[in-house]
Amino acid sequence: MTTRLNPYISFKDDARAAMEFYQSVFGGELNVSTFGEYGQSGPGSDGVMHAQLETPSGYTIMASDTPPGMTHQEGSSITVSLSGDDSDELRRYWDGLADGGTVSVPLEKQMWGDEFGQLTDRFGIGWLVNIAGDHSADAAG
Repeated sequence: MTTRLNPYISFKDDARAAMEFYQSVFGGELNVSTFGEYGQSGPGSDGVMHAQLETPSGYTIMASDTPPGMTHQEGSSITVSLSGDDSDELRRYWDGLADGGTVSVPLEKQMWGDEFGQLTDRFGIGWLVNIAGDHSADAAG
């Protein structure tokens, strides 16, 4: 897998409808995971924790709903996502972007098995960095 850069769109609570719309426009394969699939119960558990549309033209669009308990901030709907499996390269990007910025989620292993971090750079731009983990153990067990 190569490192890729793509938009990550934040919605208040209609990420699924938006991503299904984008799929109808661009085509491709849409994968959606809910907060409930990762252990959250109660109100908001059917919200989209992560959606990813891979189009035949090579576009990748990612999105999520605002997690329960967090406030959706208008004007902060787009974040830039860096993802891949080249740990050294992605850590170098993370360190550079974090210099003078604010880390909101430290770059560390997450419940889905990847390393993930979130920050706002010194210019106010939001970044997500996801380093793919080894999921071969997941498939085997």
